[in-house]
Amino acid sequence: MSPWVKRRVSWAGFFACWLRMTAEIMTYQEIIEKIKIELQKAVDDFKAETMKLRSNRLSPALLEDVEANCFGSFLPMKQLGAITNAGPRELMVELWDKSYVEGVVKAVEQAELNLGVRINDKTIYFSAPPLIEETRLNVIKQLDKIKEEAFQGVRRLRDKAWKELQDACVRSELREDDKFKGRDKLDETTRDFREKMEEIAKRKEEEIKG
Repeated sequence: MSPWVKRRVSWAGFFACWLRMTAEIMTYQEIIEKIKIELQKAVDDFKAETMKLRSNRLSPALLEDVEANCFGSFLPMKQLGAITNAGPRELMVELWDKSYVEGVVKAVEQAELNLGVRINDKTIYFSAPPLIEETRLNVIKQLDKIKEEAFQGVRRLRDKAWKELQDACVRSELREDDKFKGRDKLDETTRDFREKMEEIAKRKEEEIKG
């Protein structure tokens, strides 16, 4: 084999090896982007939970997941009709079928939401008086508990991502300096999502206080 051919084979082997090595190297941004999706879901779930809390303005979310017994099957109210605001402290439930009325009314009573009921054919109106001070304080305590649980979830996601960064570095899939860059970016990202939760909780507390 001529020296020229040998050099070509040698360079081809080197290039193939280089491609394998670079293909195995990952970036910390990949891990951060993946965790962002989970963090956003955590924020969305937290917001959905806060919407279920009573305030001086009723939200359809208060009733959406209340399960009613309809012919032996328990179904969430959002599957039985359209739930909308008829006023700041009144919800209107327009059921798909009049036969659902009894089950829906009973389900709301059992949920102990302390709502007044008015029925017009297959439409039900649920109303609530303004929150008294004692009730406000209890709802705010519930909000604080939900917020703390959400923050714990964010911390678990942060720890999971940090472990992924460390493990990738041990496997030589991530450079050492990128591991620490990733940790800094991870802390910044989790802080941003915590602040989103704080803002949601702040707005909800203001809504509860009226």
